[in-house]
Amino acid sequence: MKVQDIMVKEVKFCRPETNLAEATQLMWANDCGALPVVDGNNKVVGMITDRDICMAVGTRNRLPADVSVFEVKPQPQELFTCAPKDDIHEALKTMRTNGIRRLPVVNSGTLRGMLCLNEIALNAGQRSDISYEDVVATLKAICEHRVARLTVVAA
Repeated sequence: MKVQDIMVKEVKFCRPETNLAEATQLMWANDCGALPVVDGNNKVVGMITDRDICMAVGTRNRLPADVSVFEVKPQPQELFTCAPKDDIHEALKTMRTNGIRRLPVVNSGTLRGMLCLNEIALNAGQRSDISYEDVVATLKAICEHRVARLTVVAA
């Protein structure tokens, strides 16, 4: 099975200059916990999550409307993506290895969709390519505490 078979095709996104209040409103209105950050050419340059926003607001003495996405994630060192034609198991491996629930789906860097663990879980068992065990193994790896994951990677 390919990523394109289950990815979300209509994805909300924001720009680096979007403020955190706007990003939060986009997430709330569209029931999502992350937004790809795209530049003027629709190239994915980062991701911002609801957790990123919470941590940014909690550690700054500024209103969310006065903080841009770029200030929170100026140079995303860890931007992981997949392509529409990638095998779903390779995408799951990327999620497990990097402890992430969502992957922007790109074609030559341009946003094409979003692959979310939610969609993968909803399709497990219904499609022979994704087992419940695949989903549980991925979720287990993602839920592992960051300190434990860093210890395993460093060893």
